[in-house]
Amino acid sequence: MTQPKLVIVGSIGIDHIETPSEKKENLLGGSASYACAAASFFTPSAMVGVVGDDFPAEFLELYQKFSVDLEGLQKRKGRTFSWSGVYEENMDNRETLETVLGVFENFEPVLPESYQDATHVFLGNMAPELQLLVLEQMHDPMFVMADTMDLWINIAREKLLEVIGKVHMLTLNESEARLLTGAHNLVDAAHELLKLGPVYVLVKKGEHGSMLFSQTHTYIQPAYPLRAVQDPTGAGDCFAGALMGWLASKNACSATEIRQAMVRGSVVASFGVEAFSLDRLAALTPEEIRERTQDLLAMMSPEET
Repeated sequence: MTQPKLVIVGSIGIDHIETPSEKKENLLGGSASYACAAASFFTPSAMVGVVGDDFPAEFLELYQKFSVDLEGLQKRKGRTFSWSGVYEENMDNRETLETVLGVFENFEPVLPESYQDATHVFLGNMAPELQLLVLEQMHDPMFVMADTMDLWINIAREKLLEVIGKVHMLTLNESEARLLTGAHNLVDAAHELLKLGPVYVLVKKGEHGSMLFSQTHTYIQPAYPLRAVQDPTGAGDCFAGALMGWLASKNACSATEIRQAMVRGSVVASFGVEAFSLDRLAALTPEEIRERTQDLLAMMSPEET
């Protein structure tokens, strides 16, 4: 593989998931898995993460199907990160039954030299100190997006604020935006976050889509409406991966191009939740993405189609 344009750093896991209709064990999961798979429809990505010696060979083969560069994947003795959870009837709320950090507990991302000149970087949800370690190894990327969660807001706020000050886009959900800023109004919260340094703040709203904020503009991106969701795990990472894959493929980072990327993110994420793990993405075709993209654009602006 040639020097990658897009580097994705995050967790790689083995998931055990129960929904109201089905229960599945030993599924490929983790933020890096979903994001790399989603990005692959627009550009190949380079994965930085860690797995244990129990990681199935067929999962590595699946990464190759998605043209993921695995030079940055560390293999360590021990258990791979694992998550077990149960979804409620609405498929929005979920209960974590067990989290086993395994080799991810002592993970320190090391970027191969070929990754360090990548133009686009997605820092998946992980400890801010690890996100900072990745940024220290990069050579002036064009566009960096970082994800986070309430855990890091509560236990590693200072390091998280340092990360936010170094990235071009921060992505988080509504409750996390409010927790981090103390502002209940989402617009107020987003503008408080913009003061911390990023050019953009992307607020994820689940089945209601997402909102992009800058100092001068606000953009609302609807989710693609589905009749049924099979497994919502990884939807946000699919969205982020496709968004970053689109931007990297265009060598872009302008507001207009980010909006175009958000449409592709919504579309790819909508396919991802139609089956467990990466199963739907593994069967997905570029033509299906094009057709659903046109459908979504028609829903957003019918007079322009």
